[in-house]
Amino acid sequence: MIKSIAKKEFISTLRDRRFMALSIIVLLLLLAATVVGLHSYNTLQAERDAAQQTVNDQFANSEDRHPHRMAHYGSYAFRPKSSISFLDFGMDSYTGASVFMEAHKQNSANFSQAQQSSSLIRFGEMTVAFVLQMLIPLLIIFLCFGAFTQEKETGTLKILLSQGVSLRQVAWAKVAGYSKVVALVVAPAMLLASALLFGKGGFDLSGDVLVRLLLFIGSYLVYFFIFIVLSVVVSALHQRSSTALVMLLGIWILCCVIIPKASANLGATLYTTPTKAQMDADVHEEVAKGIDGHGSGQDERTEALKQELFKKYKVSSIEKLPVNFDGIRMAAGEEHSTQVYQEHFDELTDIFRKQNRISEYASFLNPYLAVRHLSMGMAGADFDHYVHFQNEAEQYRYNLAQGLNNIQTTRLKYGDKETRLSSDTWKEFQPFVYETPQAGWALTNHIVSFIALFMWLALVSLVGMQLIDKTKIA
Repeated sequence: MIKSIAKKEFISTLRDRRFMALSIIVLLLLLAATVVGLHSYNTLQAERDAAQQTVNDQFANSEDRHPHRMAHYGSYAFRPKSSISFLDFGMDSYTGASVFMEAHKQNSANFSQAQQSSSLIRFGEMTVAFVLQMLIPLLIIFLCFGAFTQEKETGTLKILLSQGVSLRQVAWAKVAGYSKVVALVVAPAMLLASALLFGKGGFDLSGDVLVRLLLFIGSYLVYFFIFIVLSVVVSALHQRSSTALVMLLGIWILCCVIIPKASANLGATLYTTPTKAQMDADVHEEVAKGIDGHGSGQDERTEALKQELFKKYKVSSIEKLPVNFDGIRMAAGEEHSTQVYQEHFDELTDIFRKQNRISEYASFLNPYLAVRHLSMGMAGADFDHYVHFQNEAEQYRYNLAQGLNNIQTTRLKYGDKETRLSSDTWKEFQPFVYETPQAGWALTNHIVSFIALFMWLALVSLVGMQLIDKTKIA
């Protein structure tokens, strides 16, 4: 009986021309978003790879220069796109693609797509994630709102229950039938995405990319199942189809529009970020308290550094030091300025994390937020991946600057600002290479959203079915 009910719901849905028309539209949108997203990914990744190779070559083949001039010449770090980011652009369009790495200064990523796009980007981009998060739940609502109400209105529900099945069994049978219909809409796009990813992308099927893709798809399957069960439950609790539809549309608006915006605004209100001008002024003030690598060497901090070196090498003047004091002073100044910049960057990052945490905990009120965070995390397009790249670029910048300071310390004489070292010197430095963290790292950062999503699954499955059991059929 249960299988027969599920089969009946599946077949009757396929025969509904209105729903089939909506399903075809959503499927076409999914397929289009997949193809366009992958094309955008390939284009952007090719551009960033070419740009990274160009700046690496320019640095390695730079003309003869003083090492400190090379430190200011600097280099660029371009953030590579995550392998499945074509499914969910996440924050990538807003966080910037490249970091200029120079001595004495920590820069943030610049040249985001949002900077080069019109203001319409604020309304979102047509991606696979957008269709899965916003449109598929809407499709599910129009599919399931009459699951029970139509049976009640036609009087067939009482006949069905007279065959010895319970309301709970009927509900699960309807959920099974509707799940097959949703799978018909979503599966082709996911299969196409997998084929394009592993077919043309050349990624290892057994690698981290596969794990991320499976977690990505799994999160959405749970999300869809939550909406299917929720829609069936709401339908069971109402007597009229119109009432159930209005209720479900209200839930969709609340989950997909109101709560996400409200949680973001609440986070920004509770944890305000400093202005760039204020942050730059604070950094400049604190950097000035350390050793000035470009100074005349007459301040107390520099004098203390001199005396420490005199004692270490048992000499009485800078000229007698076996190392170049200019390079040592540059290294000390670089260490201090880096510490200051990193402290302020960490403080700013902590504020953003607190803002995001409001949205993460709101996932317990809204499954949409839970799946959105998991989706961005698995796609490598969330805030945590951006910060990881920023920190890796900063670590490389610091090591590059200190490496050049070490060359000045060991290969040039004190006061020598005219000598130009051979361009072969710059080939000693390894180019910047960034590797995306593993899927386990990404999942750990979104463990709250992961728990919230499965809490919603348990809630609608257990509590929802208990409510159906208590429903009286008039």
